[in-house]
Amino acid sequence: MQSTLNPRIWFLLIAASCAGLLGYALYVQHAQFLDPCPLCIFQRVAFMWIGVVALALAIHIPGRAGRWVYLALLLAGGVAGAFIAGRHIWLQNLPPGEVPECGMGLNYMLETMPFADVLGQVLRGSGECAAIDWTFAGLSMPWWTLIWYIVLSVIALVVVVKWRKQ
Repeated sequence: MQSTLNPRIWFLLIAASCAGLLGYALYVQHAQFLDPCPLCIFQRVAFMWIGVVALALAIHIPGRAGRWVYLALLLAGGVAGAFIAGRHIWLQNLPPGEVPECGMGLNYMLETMPFADVLGQVLRGSGECAAIDWTFAGLSMPWWTLIWYIVLSVIALVVVVKWRKQ
């Protein structure tokens, strides 16, 4: 009996979801003039990672071992994105007196500092990351990205676990 689960379709949907989320982020940035903070940019990179891995998986359709490698890569992006979103949510919920000062811009940091130092500085956060400039249904954008990281990661995990070689 053939499975009704088509992994290629599911991974194309994950890739399309990531593209849609990134498209919306660009719309908010360029049409609504809401500039992303450094943590927002890193969250975008995580969505790009997940989308590219999902697209590669959909195109390649690897064997048993390969699909677990792809899943590990995809989940690495999901976990990293969820961690960054969680840090962002934590910063947004700090009392006003505990919010870090605004720091250097991401472009300046990338031009003048080693990447490891930039990563550490961004994850410590700054005042601009604590601002809540956008909400939907009472949740800020980092909350929504966290939800999406979890949903996309769970879908990928379920598809790979239930995958039958066709």
